[in-house]
Amino acid sequence: MTKSLTYAEAGVDIDKANRLVEKIKDIAKRTPRQGVMGEIGGFGGLFSLNVDGYEKPVLVSSTDGVGTKLKIAFMTNIHDTIGIDLVAMCVNDIAVQGAKPLFFLDYISMGVLDESVVPEIIKGIGEGCKIANCALIGGETAEMPGLYNPGEYDLAGFSVGLVDNGRIIDGAEIRMGDVLIGIASSGLHSNGFSLVRKICFDVMKLTVDSLVPELGQTIGEVLLTPTRIYSETVQMLMRDLPIRGLAHITGGGITENVVRIIPQACDVAIRRGSWERPPIFHFLQSGGKVSETEMLRTFNNGIGMIAVVPEDRAGDVLDRLHALGERAWAIGEITSRKGAAPRVKWID
Repeated sequence: MTKSLTYAEAGVDIDKANRLVEKIKDIAKRTPRQGVMGEIGGFGGLFSLNVDGYEKPVLVSSTDGVGTKLKIAFMTNIHDTIGIDLVAMCVNDIAVQGAKPLFFLDYISMGVLDESVVPEIIKGIGEGCKIANCALIGGETAEMPGLYNPGEYDLAGFSVGLVDNGRIIDGAEIRMGDVLIGIASSGLHSNGFSLVRKICFDVMKLTVDSLVPELGQTIGEVLLTPTRIYSETVQMLMRDLPIRGLAHITGGGITENVVRIIPQACDVAIRRGSWERPPIFHFLQSGGKVSETEMLRTFNNGIGMIAVVPEDRAGDVLDRLHALGERAWAIGEITSRKGAAPRVKWID
């Protein structure tokens, strides 16, 4: 063999990657935040930490992905909202501890970098950062020939937030009689999509372009509805209202996530039908003949975040949420522990 091979001929195009970095810089500039230093392109993202007003500042971090919801983006060739999901899954997890998100980094990998797709993904990430009021300060875009099927990619995100030690929300102050306030989701968010895809495409034989009259959209459009970002809502609640616990309703649904934040001496009672369940959940339950128990431990069923608050302030919290444009309901209460482990009791 006499020809001199290049990295590009092996499947990795450095020049293309450099062009994409320039496009990403433009998007990152649209997510400014006090503390950001430099710009994307260095070996690490710089952020100057301003702790004025914090007695004992604590950094809170989270990392996550989007899961098999990515498959819907591949099938529809719609990539400009999946980045919102990525940001949401990270910043919502730090919001439940009372942290204000400061900055976000992303990781995108695909077999062959697509110069039309990557900017769309980053566009969504930038939009998510704007909603969360945090800065996109860096990330990694990796070209990995042979590792992914054509047209597919993977995403991961990492967020860091700040909270004063005295204001960390950890559920320690939850008491019997406290009320659970459910804050509406936008739909499926980013969980349960392995079951969703099996129901829609294997059992019901739909395509992403199938119009579902009762949903008013194609199934692809419904499934790609971005995850809600609750960080600003949480900060507005914390400003002058007592929030004793917060649960982000992700994989495991309400059943598995609420018990993660309640004290060992407590159980939870939740009233069925106390909130509006979006039509997509009825559609999936019927189409897949999914039991109610399985629905409740797989999907959010219309509740994306749960706040635990003192009974005498529940009305104030609901009023604040409604004033912020949120749909929210009192859906249950904290009860005394009856069994060997904290659990959720569903009541009619």
